[in-house]
Amino acid sequence: MLSLLSKAAPKPAAASDTGGPLAYAIGDVHGRLDLLRRLMSAISDDRARAADDGDPLLIFLGDYVDRGDDPRGVIDLILSLKRNSGFEVHCLKGNHEEALLEFLADPATGPTWAQHGGGATLLSYGVQPPADRLSREGWEETCRAFAAALPAEHLAFYQGLELSLCVGDYMFVHAGVRHGVDLAQQSEHDMLWIRRPFLDEKRLFDKMIVHGHSPTEEPFVGTNRIGVDTGAYATGVLSAVRLCGTDRAFLSTGAY
Repeated sequence: MLSLLSKAAPKPAAASDTGGPLAYAIGDVHGRLDLLRRLMSAISDDRARAADDGDPLLIFLGDYVDRGDDPRGVIDLILSLKRNSGFEVHCLKGNHEEALLEFLADPATGPTWAQHGGGATLLSYGVQPPADRLSREGWEETCRAFAAALPAEHLAFYQGLELSLCVGDYMFVHAGVRHGVDLAQQSEHDMLWIRRPFLDEKRLFDKMIVHGHSPTEEPFVGTNRIGVDTGAYATGVLSAVRLCGTDRAFLSTGAY
């Protein structure tokens, strides 16, 4: 039975502000269509209770594919939300989407992609990974089959993902940012891959950073960042942070 948790999050003394809009930011989905459906149901219910009459922001923090069993279904659902949902939908690029695009450009990356869950993405599109995971010819054939099976709308989705989004005092990004580099000048590699230099940073950034990529047992709230990846593909807990003005709360598909 679904246990939906919604709880307020602590705020630092000088609370960050969205500048008005109601915004929901969803952590790494990783092919868990079942959890995304549940979380979207909770978000829609919460939206119905909100006083804001405008279209709220719905921000996906990346890593839609790999590991879970229905990456294709996840993309189909997100595309339907973009077409008609009453939300202003923004989809950020994760390192796993980068790996998918790299595979399409260079089949030699297939073994590495498969080690990190890419096989589940191939299977969701009806493509069988090669029996010999080290076979160059096998991966070239798989790449051709994947390119043929990938709907044009899905390819456009992967190619058009945003790297970051700023809303009021918040910056949304997949992995994080590097201190000392202007937020507008962050490298794509850092925004998709950074871990310890970002996670261990105690100094404030110019904005509060909302990110996924680095899973924790429950959402993390610090003085300079909010982490929303709760390891959905393994834990069954997909989380989102709800931001409205200076208010902050979390929605989740299960207890932490």
